[in-house]
Amino acid sequence: MQNLVRELRSALHWSQGELGERLGVSRQTVNAIENGKYDPSLPLAFRIASVFERRIEDIFTPDRGDR
Repeated sequence: MQNLVRELRSALHWSQGELGERLGVSRQTVNAIENGKYDPSLPLAFRIASVFERRIEDIFTPDRGDR
């Protein structure tokens, strides 16, 4: 899955740690999501969307092989 978490976080000048605090996860989890090493659970994806005031599908898109 591809995502825009890094771009959205950077636009707000938040560190990975700051975003992690807002989401209730570790900085390492944010890093793993941004680097495509971890796909968030549905509840976490909803929290991410809420923090950025976007729809989940505006942040996360399937890789071509995932379709």
